[in-house]
Amino acid sequence: MKDISLVLAKLNNPVIFCDTTLRDGEQAAGIVFANIEKLRIAKLLDELGVQQIESGIPAMGGDEKKAIRKIAQMGLNASVLGWNRASLEDIEHSLDCDVDSVAISMSASDIHIEHKLRKSREWVLDRVQEAVEFASDHGLYISCNGEDASRADPEFMIEFAKTAADAGAHRIRYCDTIGIDEPFSAYKNVERIVNNVDVDVEMHTHNDFGMATANAVAGIKAGAKFVSTTVMGIGERTGNTPLEEIVMASKHLLKIHTGIETERLKEVAEFVGKASAREIPPWKPIVGENCFAHEAGIHTDGVIKYLSNYEPYAPEEVGQTRKIIIGKHSGKSTIVSALTDKGIYLDDNTASILLTRVRAASVSLKRSMTANELFYLYQDYKDGTNVVENGED
Repeated sequence: MKDISLVLAKLNNPVIFCDTTLRDGEQAAGIVFANIEKLRIAKLLDELGVQQIESGIPAMGGDEKKAIRKIAQMGLNASVLGWNRASLEDIEHSLDCDVDSVAISMSASDIHIEHKLRKSREWVLDRVQEAVEFASDHGLYISCNGEDASRADPEFMIEFAKTAADAGAHRIRYCDTIGIDEPFSAYKNVERIVNNVDVDVEMHTHNDFGMATANAVAGIKAGAKFVSTTVMGIGERTGNTPLEEIVMASKHLLKIHTGIETERLKEVAEFVGKASAREIPPWKPIVGENCFAHEAGIHTDGVIKYLSNYEPYAPEEVGQTRKIIIGKHSGKSTIVSALTDKGIYLDDNTASILLTRVRAASVSLKRSMTANELFYLYQDYKDGTNVVENGED
């Protein structure tokens, strides 16, 4: 039997992250991780400080089961969890993989119970009790997942949670399976569980309406201790709560110690991006290339004067660097600063002329310019030439 006290010791933080990149993340259409990539992602998540890693679905067998077993035997600091249906056979597959924790998933909404399972509420509660008791008898840490909880009858959701807790579940996973919650409903639904059932609650939110991170934050404020995440938010349909977003929101907006080494968030996102064949959009919060890129004149001038004018935290905190972009929307401060870095000091009139040429060149090229290209424009100006279409003479 597993030593539950060791697992509980790992899951001891004001907010605890259960990352499901290797399970829900890989369920995104078209994503397949090679086993070597699954092992590396698990190692990176562990080094990052993620407290629990949802490693996959043991009942799939084959390579999936082999990879999960290897992850469970890597000696990670993180707890390793296997995902299961409320089925004794599924849980036996998890036991074969030597994981220390299981997620036991069962539909909680009447929509799913009637139109997916084609069963009754009583049948659902019986299966939950049976599966949770079986896992508890084998010494596993247990998360009982209420699938489609955001559409469940509130009173039945309480009964569902109590049944699981009484059978030995350590937490309830509140699943906004199709992403229909908004922060106010998420807060209300989670607060109801927290106030009525003596069990930890986990937020598992999907991003169908772009609310995944906001709903996760609302759940934490309502009393949830766990958050289910994926790196970059990859997952079914429009994805899940991005690990990097909820980590930084917890740290800076909620003022909660996360235990996560935020300086490596960019590194981990880049690896998962390559492994999943998904490029990181430049505008992606926290890990996108443009997070600390400034072009607009008023913004660059403000950042040059005082970094916090237009940055919520330092780029180094998430493994990023600051970029001052030279282009159509630049102001004189950018031109002056960029050339000062090259040992060239401009008077106000020269800076104005170069700014006009930079803007014209940027429109003509349909892109921003490099510092070297700015230097070439400066040389042209000093030589008395102007190769920029529509630029001032």
